[in-house]
Amino acid sequence: MDYNKLNKEEERVILHKGTERPFTGIYENFWEKGVYSCKRCGARLYKSDDKFDAQCGWPSFEDEIPGAVTRLTDDDGVRTEIQCSNCGAHLGHVFLGEGFTHKNTRHCVNSISLNFTPVEQMIKTETAIFAGGCFWGTQYYMEKAKGVISTEVGYIGGKKDNPSYEDVCSGSTGHAEAVKVVFNPNLISYEEVAKLFFEIHYPTQINKLGPDIGLQYRSEVFYLNDEQKKITEQLIDRLKQKGLKVATKVTEAATFWSAEEYHQEYYNKNGHQPYCHKYTKRF
Repeated sequence: MDYNKLNKEEERVILHKGTERPFTGIYENFWEKGVYSCKRCGARLYKSDDKFDAQCGWPSFEDEIPGAVTRLTDDDGVRTEIQCSNCGAHLGHVFLGEGFTHKNTRHCVNSISLNFTPVEQMIKTETAIFAGGCFWGTQYYMEKAKGVISTEVGYIGGKKDNPSYEDVCSGSTGHAEAVKVVFNPNLISYEEVAKLFFEIHYPTQINKLGPDIGLQYRSEVFYLNDEQKKITEQLIDRLKQKGLKVATKVTEAATFWSAEEYHQEYYNKNGHQPYCHKYTKRF
């Protein structure tokens, strides 16, 4: 088997079971969407969706890609070492029962043992941006759709750069709470994603959704190209023909600012259900 060439520090960790210093690895505070692979052989090991912030100084994952990681009792007889199942490269250690996530598992991995491939380089993808009330609920439904690769909540359509949640909630910046959806067009089309958007919130409400009231909770589609604009307007016309007084705005996308980490995948983290979103078939 051909392996990638390693420098001395990589050999110390990967081949001789060393450990890089905490809070020094490039992936310790790194949150891009994609897949982490073994630096030695290139085998896929972890998905970014399983990465979480354990504040331990090393990248932490609550699960591995099935079959990618082998667990072995460490030489100290106490800890459990994790290795790449394909080539035996040392990755780090796995810990159970700490209560960080609902899976109760933490793969503590050396950044130096990993390479990262952004989702955009893995497959041809498309992106869409939707605002439909509280972004927690919109993300909850969007990320469950077949063909959706990743979702991210954030702010768009306002006048302040890099706004905080408090800025947006003040109503002074003009931003909407929105969700950026990256999807595989071979599995789900933009039209299907947009239909889902109109079916998981109330597009007839103005600057509100359920108990949430304010400009940031407006219904708005931020299109990224003319085709998205055309399809969105056609869907709105179909809904109006069905008798719905659609209030959804259609606006060219500006800068999308990522929201704070505690907002990302909020319901999955907390084990709750959306309180103001529900699915209603409209098409």
